[in-house]
Amino acid sequence: MRDDLAVHNVNRSYQLAASSIAIFTFLLFFLYPRFASGDVDAWPFEATLIVMGVATFSFAFASFYYYGASLSGRIDATARTQYSRRGDSFWLVGCVLLFLAPSLILFTVQLLLVALTWFALWLVYLVFVLRHFPLVLTRGNLETGKAVGDEGRPVE
Repeated sequence: MRDDLAVHNVNRSYQLAASSIAIFTFLLFFLYPRFASGDVDAWPFEATLIVMGVATFSFAFASFYYYGASLSGRIDATARTQYSRRGDSFWLVGCVLLFLAPSLILFTVQLLLVALTWFALWLVYLVFVLRHFPLVLTRGNLETGKAVGDEGRPVE
């Protein structure tokens, strides 16, 4: 991963973490009073808060690893590649969970048909990501910028 791309990934991950915190705050502000009074289902509400917490920290960890991948002067290419791959994995977990949260919120407020539709769309997204993520996962030698195949040999 080039240094400038790693830096952009740090910024994107921080922005997604900030958005996750905003959604988390929104959930607490609007739904917690309804949760406390028993007007919403407790299980989906608590599950949503957990999902948002894991997504937020996944983005935070992704930012850390992408930052490490951008340190070409201080970290060797092999370690930078590992940092980049870990950043990719944490980013993926954060995005997958971030897209699960709307269906959980809809289950919380008992909009079952809409919640099931969102959940079905999330499952389609999950299958898509599982199929395509290995193709976009960071590979290669970060110092030379040359792509490296699965066997570790340069790809022409």
